[in-house]
Amino acid sequence: MEDDPRRHDLRAVFNRAAEDYQRSRPVLPAGLFDDLTYLAGLRPGDRVIEIGCGTGQATVPLAERGLAITAVELGAELAAVARRRVAGFPAVEVVTSSFEDWPPPGAPADAVVAVNCLHWIDPELRYAKPHGLLRPGGALVVAGCQWARPADAGRFWTDVQEDYRAAGLEGTPPPPPEQIGPEHLPPEAAPYFTETAALRYPFQLRYSPEDYLANLGTQSVTQSLSEPQRAEFLARVRHRLDSLGLPGLTATFVGHLTIGRRRG
Repeated sequence: MEDDPRRHDLRAVFNRAAEDYQRSRPVLPAGLFDDLTYLAGLRPGDRVIEIGCGTGQATVPLAERGLAITAVELGAELAAVARRRVAGFPAVEVVTSSFEDWPPPGAPADAVVAVNCLHWIDPELRYAKPHGLLRPGGALVVAGCQWARPADAGRFWTDVQEDYRAAGLEGTPPPPPEQIGPEHLPPEAAPYFTETAALRYPFQLRYSPEDYLANLGTQSVTQSLSEPQRAEFLARVRHRLDSLGLPGLTATFVGHLTIGRRRG
């Protein structure tokens, strides 16, 4: 398993702007969470461990479905926002720790859930530790979303790639949604899990220019820039938005949901 040498540093950057992360990061469609609970065989009261909960974008919908959740979050500021959001759910606990270092309680879980975060986990533990946390037949749930660009997308989504390239970033428009298929468990997961479902969920969100810029500022590719580069990049995008006079942006995403059953 290849490891990204930047993984350890980049996975911590989201903590720098927890409130922007909360207000601007996309929340996956309700139907995905309905399918998640059904396909993972979860019932109210079942015990779930969530890896990298962020500010609770997935924690809240799972808690609303009656699950008992231990959410493990590396970033202290992100975890604080998540605790605030789940304060009304007594069966939900948010722990500040890296998933790798977190000492789990003895009771096995019914599911381990990772939304937009499993790639940040140490490859040696990415599937091995969830396997060890689950009861026999328990579910690993991997979900997330990818930016897409439909054929009728506004010119901003193409033109803004110039700003990416000016900042030294790749600057390639995302693919159309129909070219984004479901996500499957990789070969390194096979010793631990048997894939039982892989589904996709196209959806759109409307952003104000300010919320889009806030989202852009939280992304790891933006945070990988030096502070002056980051400020210049965001200023260029802001100028482009202002020059187009856009009251808002319709962003397109494809969500994905993958279920694996614990082997052994």
